Amino acid sequence: MNLSLVPSASLRRTLWRKRALYLMMLPGIAYFLCFHYAPMYGAIIAFKDFSVKKGILGSPWADPFYKHFLQFFRSPYCAQLLTNTLVISLSKLVASVPVAIFFAIALSEIPSVRYRRVVQTITYLPHFLSWIIVYGIVYAMLSESRGLVNMLIRQATGRTVNFMASPAWFRPLLVLSDLWKETGWNAIVYLAAIIGIDSSLYEAARVDGAGRFRMIFHITLPGIRSVIVIMLLLKIGALLDAGFDQVYAMYNTQVMAVGDIIDTWVYRTGLTQWNFSLASAVGLFKSVIGTAMLVAMNQLARRWEESLW
Repeated sequence: MNLSLVPSASLRRTLWRKRALYLMMLPGIAYFLCFHYAPMYGAIIAFKDFSVKKGILGSPWADPFYKHFLQFFRSPYCAQLLTNTLVISLSKLVASVPVAIFFAIALSEIPSVRYRRVVQTITYLPHFLSWIIVYGIVYAMLSESRGLVNMLIRQATGRTVNFMASPAWFRPLLVLSDLWKETGWNAIVYLAAIIGIDSSLYEAARVDGAGRFRMIFHITLPGIRSVIVIMLLLKIGALLDAGFDQVYAMYNTQVMAVGDIIDTWVYRTGLTQWNFSLASAVGLFKSVIGTAMLVAMNQLARRWEESLW
């Protein structure tokens, strides 16, 4: 008997028995293969003097191979791009995580199931709006000439504030619009974790005379600690992703000094200036740093026995 055939036969039986589940996985697998793994081949142009006519394989290798990375690091805009990206991304992180946790806890405390579902639906809907639509809403509210907010300011003070072209207001607007759009969606994971907490813990706490806030701090928050840590790890891994769609839709030349991030610069360099090698080098640098930060924070989280792997 050929024992090497036994695992193969067993595997075939397992695949056939669970064929419906594997078929459901195929679209997701195909998506990641086509749009996440296949494009990795193009990363080699970061080490080449890429020419559209010659193609990836025909383009000569850069001399030295790190030429485009060095060009970015020596450029006068490198520090500004990194600063803007980190400040915007960290501001969103610091604001979004506590607000999403608070909102999830608030939803879980609503006694009426029907009212809770209505609130959930209303707060989830903005997530499905594109940033162009959100920008239109923000502009309608804050426009210096016809915006609702400026109409109220004009009636109260006789002056107006050009929110959309103010460097001082641009970053706060990014954070606030991100909170409005994503808080309901971000709260889904935390709300699911809260629902999964054993209800007998709350009943025992009530018997012992614990109030609502004491139960939140001693039962709810410790009960979702692992979820909080995992979500923080994922967000830290994407710390250099400050939100291209949002920034590109809302920024302009007057706020470029505080709003130009790595992704918007890569877009301009690659697609408008056709410097694909430099843009790819910067994109690859961002990906490597993000991966390194994720691994480092995951190792740190292991001290609290909470990690991704």
